[in-house]
Amino acid sequence: MAARIAARAEEVELVGVGRDLIEFLLHAESADAVGAALQSLQASLVEQQADLPAETRLDFAIGAACAPHDETDLLRLLEAAEVALARAGDEGGLNIIDLSLADRCVDRLTLIADLPRAIAAGEMFLHYQPKINVRQQRVSSAEALIRWQHPERGLIMPGDFIAAAEESGQIGPLTLWTLRQVIVDQRRMAARGHDIPLFLNISGMLLANAGFVDEVCEIITANPAAKLGFEITETAVIRDPESAIRHLQQFADHGVVLAIDDYGAGLSSLAYLKQLPAKELKIDKMFITQLTSSHRDPLIVRSTIDLAHALEMEVTAEGVETPAALALLSVMGCDLVQGYLISRPVPFAALCSYLDGQDQLVETMANRPVFLRSGSSWTRA
Repeated sequence: MAARIAARAEEVELVGVGRDLIEFLLHAESADAVGAALQSLQASLVEQQADLPAETRLDFAIGAACAPHDETDLLRLLEAAEVALARAGDEGGLNIIDLSLADRCVDRLTLIADLPRAIAAGEMFLHYQPKINVRQQRVSSAEALIRWQHPERGLIMPGDFIAAAEESGQIGPLTLWTLRQVIVDQRRMAARGHDIPLFLNISGMLLANAGFVDEVCEIITANPAAKLGFEITETAVIRDPESAIRHLQQFADHGVVLAIDDYGAGLSSLAYLKQLPAKELKIDKMFITQLTSSHRDPLIVRSTIDLAHALEMEVTAEGVETPAALALLSVMGCDLVQGYLISRPVPFAALCSYLDGQDQLVETMANRPVFLRSGSSWTRA
């Protein structure tokens, strides 16, 4: 099926192939042309199976996102396409989200006004990005990442609304909603035999808020079986180290695993690092993406891994996108990896499917094709 898609036209480029997912890039003159091309593709794939026995035919759906040619945020396109794919089953097997429609760039005041209603109306949802234990070659945990499906403006990414939530004081209620949903999802995963911790991000603005910390601890106390982790940035601690460290210790005392996020991206301080009750340190992806092409980044990453191990912390490398980077991190003694080579952030159901079949996925991970982007083109690595 992937080969047939790639052979459709010069405008179609195969991007990646998973166990049950094909990703491709299509260039067209307009959103209408995208729709026409995908409808034609859908009809062709159905027609090509017409002579096959019923038990060998494939059921499939197509979800797509389109944007102007100057769109540079590939992640935004991919996540919108995933939302479209989830809708496609109810819309004849094809759904397209047009990111170029009016008012995609929503002003912050509008977002601030909409946030309380959005939280109450259930417009927020979570995607999860798994982390693989390098030595065990298994998923050890996953990070929850919040998304907003606005009824009028479509998919709004966290970069557009998290700052608005912090500015308006809504970041507390938003984080509490996330915590409760993560607990529900972790319980559902455990019931399926995947009792792994789920991590969520805690804004630095909340670490000094005693009321928020107390409410979080009450929720955790009411759900003692939940395996949870909080990711915090080191710069968040530097804002108010005394109260931040005290409140982080409260979380740790309630069994929450603490991870230091984006290490190296801000003003890293060993003075604060040694005081934090953290069990995991995440190296920022800015050091990982250039790991195999830079002279300095490998030295920084290796020394950071050694430092974290000396402080009895596990190390996670973010932004792992190539087998070469994964191999080098393994040699360096990195404990966990997270990134597009493993998986993008995916809906909860997709994460469960990933975990159900992770033995097969891990076995094929090193052998599957990897496609790298250079400018507007993709090459197979």
